[in-house]
Amino acid sequence: MSTDTTSTPAAAGDTPKQTVVVLFGGRSSEHAISCATAGGVLAAIDRTRFDVLPVGITREGAFTLQPDDASRFALSADTLPAVVDNGTRVHWPESAESRELSVVEPDGGVRLLGRVDVVFPILHGRFGEDGTVQGLLELVGLPYVGAGLLASSVGMDKHFTKTVLQEAGIAVAPWRTVRRREWLAEPSAVADAVAALGFPVFVKPARAGSSVGVSRVDSAEQLAAAMEIGLAEDHKVLVEAAVVGREIECAVIGGRDGGAPRTSVGGEIVLGSDAFYDFESKYLGAPGADLVCPADLSPDELAEMQRLAALAFESVDGTGLSRVDFFLTDDGWVINEINTMPGFTPISMFPACWLASGLSYPELITELIELGLETER
Repeated sequence: MSTDTTSTPAAAGDTPKQTVVVLFGGRSSEHAISCATAGGVLAAIDRTRFDVLPVGITREGAFTLQPDDASRFALSADTLPAVVDNGTRVHWPESAESRELSVVEPDGGVRLLGRVDVVFPILHGRFGEDGTVQGLLELVGLPYVGAGLLASSVGMDKHFTKTVLQEAGIAVAPWRTVRRREWLAEPSAVADAVAALGFPVFVKPARAGSSVGVSRVDSAEQLAAAMEIGLAEDHKVLVEAAVVGREIECAVIGGRDGGAPRTSVGGEIVLGSDAFYDFESKYLGAPGADLVCPADLSPDELAEMQRLAALAFESVDGTGLSRVDFFLTDDGWVINEINTMPGFTPISMFPACWLASGLSYPELITELIELGLETER
């Protein structure tokens, strides 16, 4: 497809198309997953209603105009997709009044891309899912899909997510936050505190997703290696006690016209013996995990999961979309995480849960764009 993505005037009597910037890639360790998600959205977005400007952020942070070609961003075990720096540079509006993007071509020429209606920031991890890009878009006056600045930053940082959810009266897995300086200064004291949680534990970077940098630790001897992996992604990690229970996820989208959040059926991750849902299982089809949607839940279990998912969404001031990850234990529901920009490839759990709830992937994309257009920031 052509890279000339300037909006086409609607035919006489037709409703004009709206222009959507699909923003993807980024500087985080989840760059490839963001690209794969963008590929799914580019392939499925309703072209009768929306013109698309694909803006890819390179790993170095350059905003580039990318080809409107979903096949370039396909995810496979052999090749992870990436934003290639093609020499273009996209410039954001100079004021909140213009809402017009431009692109500087490799030869230095400037081309106007037209007025933008809404931005769909399909960014995972830091420098995108954490409130940074949301703040940029609010500064230049562009409506956008998804969580606002506060919910994005709280949802990105697992320490603060758990703190907020606990304050809302929601059960979370026992945890301890460890900063790099603590680990370097007093590794023995940290190891003792971790042992008090009981093995096994999971060591997770506080501000990363897609299971990047996550390790399962079954004994004290494995802790140092796991800390090194986790602290390579962030300056602080969460050490969480393993929770015995079924792993079930619930998708949430915001209510229309100020209404209550809407929740999906549950989707279950069924793990093999001693496995956990790591990057390869989530995205590359590695053995060890199966996704079952809808999950087999009683009416009471489903209702309670949906109630807690909506409560978690509103507790972090969520808008747009989120995926709430649970453990269903013998003592009830325990929330593991809330993801304000969950994996959104066509086979990811978030769209799978909505498909099982009656909303197709293209319909879900349209719904989220419309929510972004009506959300007050």
